[in-house]
Order: sequence, then structure tokens, then C-alpha cells
Amino acid sequence: MSLKSKLKVENPVVLMFSIFYVIAGGAMVFILAASNPIAPPHIGVLAFLSFIMAYGLIKMRKWAFLLATALFLLGATFSIPVLYWSINSQTFSSSLGALLFNLTLIVYVLMSLFAFVYTAAKRENFE
Repeated sequence: MSLKSKLKVENPVVLMFSIFYVIAGGAMVFILAASNPIAPPHIGVLAFLSFIMAYGLIKMRKWAFLLATALFLLGATFSIPVLYWSINSQTFSSSLGALLFNLTLIVYVLMSLFAFVYTAAKRENFE
């Protein structure tokens, strides 16, 4: 039995965005746990909202559009300045770690943008 049939999700795009938000939330929880005394508190808030967003997408809830909008704006607000600083201070590929960090931030911002645009286009299909 596939994951799609277990979760009863008809749309594979919704499943992809839900998996993205679970992975993003898990990564933020890991970052929060790994750098406990110095972690910015917004990472925990973004992780919590990412898990809620994954649930909202799987269940096709109307409020998922509002949460996608908020997560895109918050994620872009915190990710783009960090990406800008990282590229300016370390160049884009000074080391493998810096390259992976920068690419991860780019993928995060793009995926949250695509999720926002998708939920905006399909918001009448949400219950």
C-alpha cells in the first residue's frame, strides 16, 4: 500500500508539499535542538507552523491558504537575509558545507513560494 493511499490524498502535488513541510519542520526542530542555547526563537515557530501546514494540506483545509501565505512571508523574511549574508561573507561555494547551506535555503524559499502559489490557485478546492 502506498503512502498516497494510506493518507487518502488524491492530489500528488498536495502530498509533495505536505512532505516538504514535514521535512522542513523536522530540519528546523533538529537545528533548534542542535544549537539550543543560541538558536533564534523564530525557528521553533516556523517548525510548529510547518507541521500544521503539512496537516492542513493533507486534509485540504481552507485555512491552509492563509498559513501558506504566512509561512512564505515569514520564511522568506528570515531566509533571504541569511542567504544574502552567507553568499556575501563566504561566497557561494567556498566549502561544501556553505554550498549545501545556500542551496538548502534557496530550495526552501522556492518550495514555500510554489506552495503559496499552488494553494492560492487551488483555494476553492480546499474545504
